[in-house]
Amino acid sequence: MTDTTETVPAASDTSPAPTRQRLHYAWVVAAVALVVLLGSAGFRSTPGLMMDALNAEFGWSHATVAGAVSVNLTLYGLTAPFAAALMDRFGVRLVVVCALLTISTGAGLTVLMTRPWQLMLCWGVLVGLGSGSMAGAFATTVSGRWFTARQGLVTGVLTAAGAAGNLVFMPVLAALVQNHGWRTAVVVVSLCATAVAVPVLLLMRERPADLGLLPYGATTAPPEPVLTGSALARSLRILRGAARSRAFWLLAGSFAICGATTAGLVGTHFVPAAHDHGMPVTTSASLLALIGVFDVIGTIASGWFTDRFDSRKLLVTYYALRGLSLLLLPQLFAGSLRPPMLAFVIFYGLDWVATVPPTVALCRKHFGPDAPVVFGWVLAAHQIGAAVVAELAGLVRDKLGDYDAAWYAAGGLCAVAVLLCLALRVGRAAGAPAAA
Repeated sequence: MTDTTETVPAASDTSPAPTRQRLHYAWVVAAVALVVLLGSAGFRSTPGLMMDALNAEFGWSHATVAGAVSVNLTLYGLTAPFAAALMDRFGVRLVVVCALLTISTGAGLTVLMTRPWQLMLCWGVLVGLGSGSMAGAFATTVSGRWFTARQGLVTGVLTAAGAAGNLVFMPVLAALVQNHGWRTAVVVVSLCATAVAVPVLLLMRERPADLGLLPYGATTAPPEPVLTGSALARSLRILRGAARSRAFWLLAGSFAICGATTAGLVGTHFVPAAHDHGMPVTTSASLLALIGVFDVIGTIASGWFTDRFDSRKLLVTYYALRGLSLLLLPQLFAGSLRPPMLAFVIFYGLDWVATVPPTVALCRKHFGPDAPVVFGWVLAAHQIGAAVVAELAGLVRDKLGDYDAAWYAAGGLCAVAVLLCLALRVGRAAGAPAAA
């Protein structure tokens, strides 16, 4: 009997030559998000650099200019949860482009202002709304949609870009204010906001499925999102559910203190406080820029730590160290740069927004798929805390003649944040419903 069985060639005889693995498009989206956050973040700090110039031209006090910053910070925070829902409803690209054009309009119109309410409207309302639409919800949405592996690291990188951009641009803007006037600085901000919209239009994509891909590191496709009702209704519905959770209030409270002790106090008042001690504005702005450089290192490292260690313990460590550094700060100011101040800048930079990756991770752990919107509300608390302290510190400076009381109070607030984080219990697995 003739054997008719075909002989199957060995795999090694027919296997194709190995091909180089293509770069996952998630990294392209993350790079675009980084450019947006880095480029747009520098716009929020400009009023703090213009305090002396506006005082000289219009006679506006520190508290008046800080009031515009306070409005900006408040709207920046309150916009974030709605922006996350709008991104789910209308797409990331449309929301981000509209936000950048809003910033450009608000900054550009300030060249015409002559009254404090106009500063409030342009820089407080318009720039606040635009910046808030690209706040932490943007970074959380991008990392959550496009990454399964490396979520903490990507969140840390994008968060660092947002905070570092806010600080690294300060020397450039300070030099423009000092050498060419504050109007030149705000025109540059307006033009940059428009330019940043270009890579968003060209390269941003909504979800991996749009390109036939899985999220980076995923082995199965995530479920299709089911969206019902308006973005406003969804944001409020998620807030109502999250507000029944003890974890939400502990996270929101600690993050409010984070905002108060960074953007509200140091980000807004460090330059004028240093100027009170005789330090040139360009030097103090350069120190804030150096904080931004070390913030990149600290926040990326925090993202790496968040993928590996208990997020609650990380937060306790970060707030405790921040509080100690703020208590020491009043003794470090001088008319020139000295080693102790440089040490503070490096140390504080490493801690600046290192709190964000573990806070985002805890939101994901406790609130699952709703985490981007929940983090938006937690971020709103962050910005409200920043807004309140930005205004109060300005009042302290006007009444007492210096900022010392504000620095000491901020150190005490960090101790409160430590207690709030210690009160957090281990959360449920991601995707579990929020407990009452």
